[in-house]
Amino acid sequence: MFDLIDQMVKAANRYTFWDYFFLKAAVLFFGILIGTYFYNFFIEHTLFLWVAFLAAYVYIMYRTFIIHMK
Repeated sequence: MFDLIDQMVKAANRYTFWDYFFLKAAVLFFGILIGTYFYNFFIEHTLFLWVAFLAAYVYIMYRTFIIHMK
């Protein structure tokens, strides 16, 4: 299992800009599809989704601009 993960990390290290572009596009479109299929579920949990998004956003901004910029 660790060999598979190691191979995936090595492959991801060789990604180009366009590889990341298509990866992000695929994840975005998948999220939109999931949202359309489970609309009623997600509309009832909007507050939780906003809190989870903001927590993840604040964490990644902190890691990017405070920790990794040193």
